[in-house]
Amino acid sequence: MTSITDILKKTHKATSSIQNAGDEQIKNILFNIADELIARRNELLTANAKDLAKQSPDNPRNDRLLLNESRIKSIAESIRKVANLPDPTGKVIEKRTLPNGLHLQKMAVPLGVVGAIYESRPNVTFDIAALCLRSRNACVLKGSSEAEHSNEIAVDIIKSVLKNNKINTDVVTLLPSAREVVEEIFKATKYIDVLIPRGSDNLIQYVRKNSLVPVIETGAGVCHVYVESDADLDKAVNITVNAKVSRPSVCNAADAILIDRKVAGKFLGKLKPEFEKYSVEIFADNESYNLLNGYSHLSKATPEDFGREFLSLKCAVKVVDGIDEALEHIDTYSTKHSEAIVSENKDACNRFVREVDAAVVYTNASTRFTDGEEFGLGAEIGISTQKLHARGPFALEKLVTEKWVIEGNGQVR
Repeated sequence: MTSITDILKKTHKATSSIQNAGDEQIKNILFNIADELIARRNELLTANAKDLAKQSPDNPRNDRLLLNESRIKSIAESIRKVANLPDPTGKVIEKRTLPNGLHLQKMAVPLGVVGAIYESRPNVTFDIAALCLRSRNACVLKGSSEAEHSNEIAVDIIKSVLKNNKINTDVVTLLPSAREVVEEIFKATKYIDVLIPRGSDNLIQYVRKNSLVPVIETGAGVCHVYVESDADLDKAVNITVNAKVSRPSVCNAADAILIDRKVAGKFLGKLKPEFEKYSVEIFADNESYNLLNGYSHLSKATPEDFGREFLSLKCAVKVVDGIDEALEHIDTYSTKHSEAIVSENKDACNRFVREVDAAVVYTNASTRFTDGEEFGLGAEIGISTQKLHARGPFALEKLVTEKWVIEGNGQVR
């Protein structure tokens, strides 16, 4: 059996193939991948059905794993959008001429080999591959065993297009789904330039703590919606319902609702029938528990329910005594992903924006917009919750680094 090191060597060597390709060639490759995905969608759906059949029916990650006709069309359209984005490499960021005549240019260049470790979602395979190809990076993909069959077909689709376009197929590499592979990836500093974990907080923290390869975190999302005392309550209900129920299994869904005591009774009275429609399970603090009396899916919250990423139709609810307590709660439990305030008070909104430490902060809008495509960035590798290199939707323009190019005419120092 070929060792992982041998596989990584091939991917590392293949970077020159994509870096020397023409811009139109890369665009055509991505358009071809989108077309091939549609043409072979039945193969992918069959493989995906095998993956789903292995899961427990009540696994909250099943929604992330699921592919259907609509989602495949969306993936294909996303790939086409990436193709139409400008090449982020080769741009001259800065240039100058020194007194000794040396010409200096700082240029944007590919990272090299991008490694990704991710869970469940087969669409991520296409997203990362498309973004890496457009930015002239090779990629090493380590999906989970849950999506093993789906990922194998996805990469086969991509590789068939690369082969037809005379690009080294090793620029997109799918590693075995076995967990033991991860330990080898962590040590592959010679062949992988950056490692991006995408999935649960446990996965992200495990990669961050153990990898010798530099890591860009795409964090878990414990997202809050704070309904301030001057909120338009109808607007607040619409935002809260959208943030929780539109797609509860994703990282930008709301996990905790904080409500100012002055409006808690009225707001929860309006929220109850809307949450009842979707059978949202609420874990409430003592005050909101009493206000929600009669709600069908109500439990008393434990301390662990705050700071918990539910990834399902569940959320925590807490009544707070003003913005100070709301900010303190968010500071304690936030994963620095996406946080929202609903208020007509501009001073309160401005304070929230200033003081909340998160990659994305909203005023009077749902947290569900935290998405590279929604932001007009194209597909994303994930939402970065760290502060170095990239923060927020980690998309095409961040898959580059810098290189100084110096042109001389015999100068010596």
